[in-house]
Amino acid sequence: QVQLVESGGGEVQAGGSLKLSCAASRIFFKINIMAWHRQAPGKQRELVASIGPKTLYSDSVKNRFTISTDNLESTVYLQMNSLKPEDTAVYYCNVEGLTRSLTPLDLWGQGTQVTVSS
Repeated sequence: QVQLVESGGGEVQAGGSLKLSCAASRIFFKINIMAWHRQAPGKQRELVASIGPKTLYSDSVKNRFTISTDNLESTVYLQMNSLKPEDTAVYYCNVEGLTRSLTPLDLWGQGTQVTVSS
């Protein structure tokens, strides 16, 4: 089954840390971009961080969040430090790449809730 499996969300107090993980399906032959997006209540989904070929961060999370990958396992991580209440959102993993038949594939995870209390 084609899917992304996310884990690591939860509730934490302001200033705390969480680490999100997202394991991509082995259907990918080549992964081009792995990214994390988030959507807060009443707001549009926004890009938080992406990796491949460049590493990019939104201004709101620079120097607090770190995106990394384990390409062998096709897993992307998001280490979130110094969390703020405004980081509260549902976080979604997104992976873009090619299947073994060189068909483009763009997958989204089911989302994981991150809640930061003040």
